[in-house]
Amino acid sequence: MKLTGKRVLVFGSGISGIGAADLLHRVQAVPVIYDGNENASREDILDRLEQTEQTEIVLGQLPDEVLASVELAVLSPGVPTDIPEVIRIRENKIPVWGEVELAYQMSRGRVLAITGTNGKTTTTALTGKIMEDYFPEVYVVGNIGTPYTSAALKMTEDAVTVAEISSFQLETIQDFAPQVSAVLNITEDHLNRHHTMEEYIRVKELITANQGKNDVCVLNYEDEILRPFGEELKERMQVVFFSSLRELEQGIFLKDGGIVFRRGNDEVMVTKVRDLKLPGRHNHENVMAAAAIALYAGVPIESIRNTIQNFKAVEHRIEYVTEKNGVVYYNDSKGTNPDAAIKGIQAMERPTLLIGGGYDKQSEYTEWIQSFDGKVRYLVLIGQTREKIEREAHACGFTSTILADSLEEAVKICAEKANPGDAVLLSPACASWGQFDNYEQRGDMFKKYVYEL
Repeated sequence: MKLTGKRVLVFGSGISGIGAADLLHRVQAVPVIYDGNENASREDILDRLEQTEQTEIVLGQLPDEVLASVELAVLSPGVPTDIPEVIRIRENKIPVWGEVELAYQMSRGRVLAITGTNGKTTTTALTGKIMEDYFPEVYVVGNIGTPYTSAALKMTEDAVTVAEISSFQLETIQDFAPQVSAVLNITEDHLNRHHTMEEYIRVKELITANQGKNDVCVLNYEDEILRPFGEELKERMQVVFFSSLRELEQGIFLKDGGIVFRRGNDEVMVTKVRDLKLPGRHNHENVMAAAAIALYAGVPIESIRNTIQNFKAVEHRIEYVTEKNGVVYYNDSKGTNPDAAIKGIQAMERPTLLIGGGYDKQSEYTEWIQSFDGKVRYLVLIGQTREKIEREAHACGFTSTILADSLEEAVKICAEKANPGDAVLLSPACASWGQFDNYEQRGDMFKKYVYEL
């Protein structure tokens, strides 16, 4: 769709909405920024735009005359697709794109796209670094923090874009078609948005919707949802499985203390696990996924090996903070759901005091609690879910729980109760909203409180 001169409704005034409006300005479209919060500040929205000429801002109700005047709507990821305003847009036969679709339509070059419930950010950052170490023009964008729209118009035909794509972003794709896609895993998350597990799975699998026979999808063989999905996909595209639990006839897997890639009759050792700086089996899976993506994007094995052996953990994902009085502190604020937080516990090799709790995404915590496996000495709980998690913990027979009123108090409690040789782990199994703007702020405050002990 050629957008020059067209009025485009931008639904949402956050980072993604501003990024979309700026891109629309640059292609000489006319953005109409809409925010359902009638108390939002027009001045603040205008201040965050690169240019404000011909920008209309609508707050509160969405008038019929505005809908009648636009030819496209661009939804920010935080806007649910089933709310009345979005239904009205669709009923008016207005195409609905997300920020990712808008950026894809305006960009050039190859796209490598990564989704999954857990491990997306680490895998995207690692894949991006592999690409940057080999190709001259690389962009790492999407849910990782840099809006896809901010880079789209810079891209040439030689560009390689590595994109972390969330389920919220996949809901609103139309033609988005990566050369290589990856789905790392699918476990329960965001049911407050998608309502059912079936819908969450459907949306995650959309990353492959527009791929063809020359494209590749990298999938986790040990995921009970993705294994049969991969077998179905083989009819229309190339599928590459990775496994941390078994040797595969074809694909990438752990064998004899190393990560091995097997294609046809060829087998190559990618790296020995002992040479990696990323701890835990979940990180070995992330490395396998990134290596497979890179191999099918044309990066030589020697270059991949050099990058993955020197890559360190992403901030807020089982991030070493410091050691105080013989106690090691780890920041896993990105453990925003029970399955991600299980990975955090599994990576601990010391008796652990665990800080959990936060915003309630309607998750169940029994499996997380059962994963403690004797490692957790105390579970210190904060936020909206603290009583709910405590009840589930007690029902599971884990009674060493303490309720705290704030993250700062939780850190102090852990410091008082920890013994030399213990670990204190922030891995909340919940979103940060309500107490913090995002998981990054929560992790940063955790580190601040630790350093102040």
